[in-house]
Amino acid sequence: MASPFDPALLRRWIDAAAERLTAGRAEIDRINVFPVADHDTGSNLLLTARAAASAPLDGDSPAADAPAADPAAEDVRPVRAAAALAAAAVRGARGNSGLILSQLFRGLAEELEAAAARRPNTPAGELLAGALRRAAALAAVAVSAPRPGTALTVLDAAAAAVAARVAAGAATGPSSAGAELTRVADLPDPSGGTDPSGGTDPSGRADLDGAGLDTTGALAEAARVAADAARAALARATGRPPELVRAGVVDAGGLGLVVVLDALVAAAGGDPGPPPSSQVGTPGPASAVTADGELVPWVPQPVYEVTYWLPGPDPAALETLRARLAGLGDSVGLAGDGGGGVMVHVHTTEAGPAVEAGLAVGRPSGIRIEALPPAPPTRDRAVLLMIESSGAGALARAAGGNVLVADPDPTVDEVLAAIRATGAEHVVVLPCATHRRTVTETAAERVRFEGIDVVVIPASSVLQGLAALAVHDPARRAPDDVVAMAEAAAATRTGGLAVAEAEALTWAGPCRPGEILGISDGEVVLIAPDLAVGALWLAHRMLTPGGELVTVLLGSAAPDELGERFAEDLRRTHPEVDVVVHRGEQGDYPLVLGVE
Repeated sequence: MASPFDPALLRRWIDAAAERLTAGRAEIDRINVFPVADHDTGSNLLLTARAAASAPLDGDSPAADAPAADPAAEDVRPVRAAAALAAAAVRGARGNSGLILSQLFRGLAEELEAAAARRPNTPAGELLAGALRRAAALAAVAVSAPRPGTALTVLDAAAAAVAARVAAGAATGPSSAGAELTRVADLPDPSGGTDPSGGTDPSGRADLDGAGLDTTGALAEAARVAADAARAALARATGRPPELVRAGVVDAGGLGLVVVLDALVAAAGGDPGPPPSSQVGTPGPASAVTADGELVPWVPQPVYEVTYWLPGPDPAALETLRARLAGLGDSVGLAGDGGGGVMVHVHTTEAGPAVEAGLAVGRPSGIRIEALPPAPPTRDRAVLLMIESSGAGALARAAGGNVLVADPDPTVDEVLAAIRATGAEHVVVLPCATHRRTVTETAAERVRFEGIDVVVIPASSVLQGLAALAVHDPARRAPDDVVAMAEAAAATRTGGLAVAEAEALTWAGPCRPGEILGISDGEVVLIAPDLAVGALWLAHRMLTPGGELVTVLLGSAAPDELGERFAEDLRRTHPEVDVVVHRGEQGDYPLVLGVE
C-alpha cells in the first residue's frame, strides 16, 4: 500500500496552504499583536509556504525515476519529497510563525522516515499523529520561550487529538469505509471531559498502533480531527498572552496553523471545517487583566527582527548562541531542517551583536535585518520607573507603574524600547538614580520625534520614584500631574545602611570592616555597631527637619525581624510618624530609608 503522503499529496497540500494563506493574509496580519505588533504574521506564513512550495517534490530525485512497481522506490519517494519540503520551508522561514510552520513539515519528514524503517504501510492516522507529535516537540525546542495560548498550544492540541482518535480506533477496531467523520467533541478524554487537547498527553505517548483510521479517506478524516482540535484550542479564552487579551484576538500564528491544517484536509479530499474566528472576547483597556485574572504586564518591545541561516553549526555552540540571543532580545528561535542547517530568528534592539553572535558559532548567510514598526498608542498616560531590585519593582507595578529593570543599567535603546512599550502618548520617566539621567534624557529626546510626549523627573532614588508614583493621578491635567510628582520626589529625603568592607576614614570618623555606615545625600553621616541600631540612628537624624512618613525597603540579605524591630522602636520614639516597611530585595544596601 502506497504512503498517503506521496509527492502528489504533498504538492496539493502546500499549494492549497499557499492559496488559503493568500486569502487570509490580511486578517492574520491585522490580528498580529504578539509577541510584537508588527502585523506581518500572515505575510510571513505565506512567504514560508511559498518557499516550501518551491521545493522539487517529484521527478527530481533518483528514486523518482525508479519503476513504480518497485516497493522500495514507493517507500523512498514520500520520505525524500517530505524532506525536500521541510528543508525548503526551514531555509525560507520568515518570522517566528514561519519557523513553527517549518517544523510542521520537518516533523512529517522525520515521521515518514521513521515509519518506513519501523513498519511499511503505516496507517494514515498513525502517520499524522506521529508527525504532529514530532512537530510539536520540534517547535517547542525551536522557540526559546514557549508561551501558552499561542501556535504551540494549537499544534499540541492537534497532535493530542489525532493520537486519541488513533488510540480509540485501536480499541474499537477498524471503522467502515463509509463511517461518518469523527468530531473532536466525540473523542475520549482521559481527564473525564471531551476535549482531547485538555486531557490527552500532548507528547503523543498514546497507543498509535490502531487501525481505526486506516480506511478510504483515512488521511482526510485524521486531518479533519487535527484541524478541528486546533480550531477549538485557538478559540479558548483562557491562558492567552496579555497582548492578545488586550486586543481581544486569537494568536495570529495559531490561526495560520489552522488554515494550513484545513488545507491538508482539502488536499486529502475531505471537507474542511468552518473558517476559524480571529476574535475572542472583547478588547480590554490598557490596564486589562488576563482571562485567568492576572495583571497584564507591559513588556519592552525590541525594534529589529534579525534572521539568518547557519549551515551545520555545532550543537553545543547552538546552546551558547541561544543563550546569547536571549540576552539580546526575545522571540528567539532556532529551527533545524533535519540535515544540520539552522534558521535563526530574534527580535532585538541590538541587531549588530545578534549577527556577531552567529559569527561566533558559524558562517551565517541570508542575513535579514528589518525594523519593527512602533506600536500605536493604546492609552493616554504612563509612568516608567528604572528599578534594579525585584521587590521595589513589584511595588511600582502594583501601584500602576511600568518598570524597566535597571540591573545592569539600561542602554539608550533599552530605554527607548521601554518608553514605546508603555503604549502611552504621554510618558513620565523616573530614572531613580542620578547617574541614569543622561541616558534617560537622550532616549526621551529621540522618542519625541515619534510623537510620544516624554517628561523626565530627576528622581535620584527608588524611594523618590515611588513617592512620585504615589501621587500620580491620570485624571489630573498632565502638566499639573507632572508638577505634583516632581514635588513629591523632591520632598522625599533618602538614606541607607551599608556594611563597611575595609578600614577607611569617613566624614563620621574612622570605620572598621563589619561596622554599619549610615549614608545620606551620598555621604557617611554615622557609624553604628549593627543594623538595628544604625537604622534607628539614621531615622532620628533624617527626621530632625521633620517628616510624616518613613518608608523602609529591606535588602535581600536583611531579615524581616530587622524591619519589625525598627518599626516598633521608631513608633515608640516618634509616635507622630507613620512607618511602612516593604521588602525591596536590593543587593547593595541592607536597608534603605525614605522620609516624606
